Amino acid sequence: MSSRWKLIDQPIGKDGILRACAWGGAEAYIPTPFKVNHAPCLTELNNGDLLAVWFAGYTEEGRRDIHIVMSRLLAGEERWSEPVKVSDDDTRSEQNPVLFQTAEGKLLLLYTAQETHEMSREEFKRLHPGKTFTRQETSVIRCRTSEDNGETWTPSETWFNNPGSFCRAPIFPLTDGSWLFPMWYSVSDGQTEYGSDYSVVQHSCDQGATWREYPVPGSRGRVHASIVGQEGDKLLAFFRSRAADRIYISRSPDAGRTWSEPERTPLPNNNASIRAIRLQSGAIAVIYNHASGGDDPQATVWPMTRYPVTIAISEDEGATWPFRRHLETGDNYCGEANERLNSRYEYPWITQSRDGLIHAAFAYGRRQGIKHLIVSENWVKGT
Repeated sequence: MSSRWKLIDQPIGKDGILRACAWGGAEAYIPTPFKVNHAPCLTELNNGDLLAVWFAGYTEEGRRDIHIVMSRLLAGEERWSEPVKVSDDDTRSEQNPVLFQTAEGKLLLLYTAQETHEMSREEFKRLHPGKTFTRQETSVIRCRTSEDNGETWTPSETWFNNPGSFCRAPIFPLTDGSWLFPMWYSVSDGQTEYGSDYSVVQHSCDQGATWREYPVPGSRGRVHASIVGQEGDKLLAFFRSRAADRIYISRSPDAGRTWSEPERTPLPNNNASIRAIRLQSGAIAVIYNHASGGDDPQATVWPMTRYPVTIAISEDEGATWPFRRHLETGDNYCGEANERLNSRYEYPWITQSRDGLIHAAFAYGRRQGIKHLIVSENWVKGT
């Protein structure tokens, strides 16, 4: 696999150039002028280009300067482009972008847009008792579309305007041509600083013109659902857990109309984003931080640990995960007193290109940039 890229034996540069690594994969830092870079999404377009979108700005998540940006790796090329803004509401914080391209080539960009906070946490809590500092309960989900692979975009439209609407996974196309869109509602409960949330799955038979909502029962604190197809109408969904205990799984026997209550898998979760996909081999791959911070499914826990970045592979529909490989181990400071010294490698994303290679991306360090890695399924399995 490494023959396509130039092998390097020095630290990778932040120039967007893909270089082969001694361990057999390839990696690049996607160039960015922004101080904050978070929640990447990768997708391969119909023309072979690889697109990356994430949210970026100069202050912090939740502020009005946070917008969606996009970078492109042209098919056959080795350098990521400088990022460009693809959202433009300066009155809201725009976050959690996901991409979906139809078979006909229409490209959809969906993302969240929420009210901002422009003051310290302490001042906000004093002036707005009972409201969450994150303002996620004010979020809506918007969409922009492109007919030219993301070169130009239509004006944004609000697709889901119920307050608290949030997303982190793309549209999942069903075999009958209809779409599923997993999302969740973030609500202010008046008790906790971060509020509460629960998951639903939206279903559209007319390419997003109208939607019907199906709840995921018992999904309080189970968010960021990644849908994976099975035989016939059967589906799986893998969830982040606010309890920071385990990744959870739910099952649908009828193409997403009903779902089982999410149950624990063996994979740990640290109350951070995950992504699951079906590989071309038929196996399921999940990318996540291999760490946990609690064991009470009803609790809400926010551990600081967001490393290592790990890919796990299951060959029995998620029952067991015998193959696990770390992509990024972090700074390796040990002990509770040194935990604050470790950087965070957050919100990993995974996709597989048509040539069979696995592409991963995550917010690198302290959200200083986005790192892109390319590996093979055999490398993850150690074969």
